[in-house]
Amino acid sequence: MSPFLVMSLLFGLTFGQAAALCAPSEYTIHVEKRECAYCLAINTTICAGFCMTRDSNGKKLLLKSALSQNVCTYKEMLYRTALIPGCPHHTIPYYSYPVALSCKCGKCNTDYSDCVRERVRTNYCTKPQKLCAV
Repeated sequence: MSPFLVMSLLFGLTFGQAAALCAPSEYTIHVEKRECAYCLAINTTICAGFCMTRDSNGKKLLLKSALSQNVCTYKEMLYRTALIPGCPHHTIPYYSYPVALSCKCGKCNTDYSDCVRERVRTNYCTKPQKLCAV
């Protein structure tokens, strides 16, 4: 193997994750409850972007630890709570949502992340909309 090829390979492995485009991104969540009169549009930040993944055609020949399926996920986050307007007194009118402060490429933690991307996803209001600015 040529020295140039070895250096290129080492550089790619070392700095590949640094070049990944995983960062906080602006996102609007639409939240409504059946009992409440309004839908709430919440502006927040989520982690989104590209992360380097190593996958081999010879999966059955390698240990699972040798395969790397990284996703763009939260490094630091906090939760905020919004009040959904127009709710009757017997209903809890609060909705808590995550705000991404920083992101990283890593394993998906199902404790606080949705690790599956659905093909059809609705993120809209069916009731009159109110805007919640963060």
